[in-house]
Amino acid sequence: MSGIVLGTVVVLLMIAAGITAVVLTKPLLLVTLSSLAGIYILYLAFRIATAPVVKDAKCFGSAPAFLPGFTLAVINPKAFAAIGAVYSSHTIVIDNLAADTGWKLLLLSLVILIFSIIWLTFGAAFAKFLRDPVIGRATNIIFATMLVLSVGALWLGR
Repeated sequence: MSGIVLGTVVVLLMIAAGITAVVLTKPLLLVTLSSLAGIYILYLAFRIATAPVVKDAKCFGSAPAFLPGFTLAVINPKAFAAIGAVYSSHTIVIDNLAADTGWKLLLLSLVILIFSIIWLTFGAAFAKFLRDPVIGRATNIIFATMLVLSVGALWLGR
């Protein structure tokens, strides 16, 4: 969870700092980063689709590591699209850029934390159903397909 939350906050900071605006003005950099992110998303979708269905909770092993969660959050094009849209389309403090930026960073970081907790809690509660071989396999394939389609839709929509 810490990797996902901190990675998504990094996305927020990149948007606030204008780094994403710079990337958007450099076509080669944009294509390179988008291609690398796309390859990672396809790899991740393949890993999700082919992941074994674990019937026994004792077989899950250790908790996921920080770095994979962080990496996934930082290269998530959906995070850039959603956070960028919210960040750029709302003004909280008129006529004070520093205060407006500070409030946006604080409130969006809070939203990131709350929704990450909700999403991961939902996943933990739903995990017991995923131990069924048929439901688990179907869910893995559906989630992998949804990942590819959602990122593909964003990529094609540019």
